[in-house]
Amino acid sequence: MCTGVRFTDDKGNMYFGRNLDWSCSYGERVVITPRGYRTESPFGAVKPSDMAIIGMGIVEGTTPLYFDCANEKGLAVAGLNFPGYASYAAGPREGATNVAAYEFPLWVVAGHTTVDEVEADLADVVIVDRPVSPKFPSSMLHWIIGDAKRSIVVEQTEAGLQVFHDDVDVLTNQPGFAWHQENLRNYMNVTSDVPGPLSWRGQELTAFGSGGGMRGLPGDYYSTSRFVREAYLNANYPTQEGEDANVSKMFHLLGGVSMIDGAARMTNGEFERTVYTGGISTRTMTYYWSTYADPAIRSEALFDHDVDGKYLQVD
Repeated sequence: MCTGVRFTDDKGNMYFGRNLDWSCSYGERVVITPRGYRTESPFGAVKPSDMAIIGMGIVEGTTPLYFDCANEKGLAVAGLNFPGYASYAAGPREGATNVAAYEFPLWVVAGHTTVDEVEADLADVVIVDRPVSPKFPSSMLHWIIGDAKRSIVVEQTEAGLQVFHDDVDVLTNQPGFAWHQENLRNYMNVTSDVPGPLSWRGQELTAFGSGGGMRGLPGDYYSTSRFVREAYLNANYPTQEGEDANVSKMFHLLGGVSMIDGAARMTNGEFERTVYTGGISTRTMTYYWSTYADPAIRSEALFDHDVDGKYLQVD
């Protein structure tokens, strides 16, 4: 499972991060795609871009498979698990922009600079079940896409491709985003304030202390609960100033929903944990990440690399 979050600092710079929750690592690394890089796009949807891209993923052959990434203009995308709901086209559709599911993040950031541009182009998009190779079947995902102004969620289900405006700037897993959005109404009573005091007949009641207004906020790892908790945390965390404070905010927000080994068993018998937490600062175009085994935050700045080179760079 996974959680994604987006927010801005006091100057309007976006920070965009995610947890990747699973039972094992895929050997993911920070991958830099230079300007002009030509990837093997099965239907020609992804063209060489004049923007450099950085994010977390793996490389299959010459193709970067991004779990989450951002381009140098500050547009970011992350794919989150969506099994049982995601439904891709079996093959390309004539007259449409056919995007293989594995290349959708790259399609977003290679050809667009804003969420507005992406949303406009999605009107003609079909996401196709075309694996990059036999050993990597298509992952059933939905995506959160963000820039400095807003975020959207993209889902392709049996109902077709749908785009949702994500006003809470959060995404987790199934069910669909519309359900999560509606479910927030069940938690309108939750507040960061200390409740009371109040009287029941002659008895005056006061809270034990801070956090009393949060009673009822779910604390489990279920995707529906993580959505509510992350939306609450993102709505209440104060706006921060400066890179360090905002990177700290990103990791604290995602730490509030991170999964601990042994707490939640998957259907295959293995335990799920937060394999890595990662995200981008568009203020400095720096990707930050930590892993379950090593919680120290590491970083790679996009422009410390040769963004006009010929080859993918993997760190």
